[in-house]
Amino acid sequence: VVRLVESGGGSVQAGGSLRLSCEASKEVTDYKDNYIAWFRQPPTKEREGIATIYTRGTSTYYSDSVRGRFTISQDAAKTTIWLQMDSVNPDDTGMYYCAAGQSGRWSRWAPLDPLSYTDWGQGTQVTVSS
Repeated sequence: VVRLVESGGGSVQAGGSLRLSCEASKEVTDYKDNYIAWFRQPPTKEREGIATIYTRGTSTYYSDSVRGRFTISQDAAKTTIWLQMDSVNPDDTGMYYCAAGQSGRWSRWAPLDPLSYTDWGQGTQVTVSS
């Protein structure tokens, strides 16, 4: 089990920037096929996968809704994962979660599918005002 804690959420005006952090427990380094992803869930909407990173390499995936505006990255220890959010707009409002999952656990694993991730943080709220 990987424990995850998000931070960095808050209120920002449209066009601004925000950086979210996800602190993962050291167990994340036990897995050779581990990915850490960021999801978000606006009020009354389904959870959406927006970015993921392979913790033992540099592979990243982004949803169309954030590609070119958001950047996922990690520190050298692979236990802090950041989501740099630039040029935000009100549609980016929601609860942001980080999650850990191993690609070898499920034959239908997909990088931005919530079903591909087994460990979740509690979330951090992001509110973008126009």
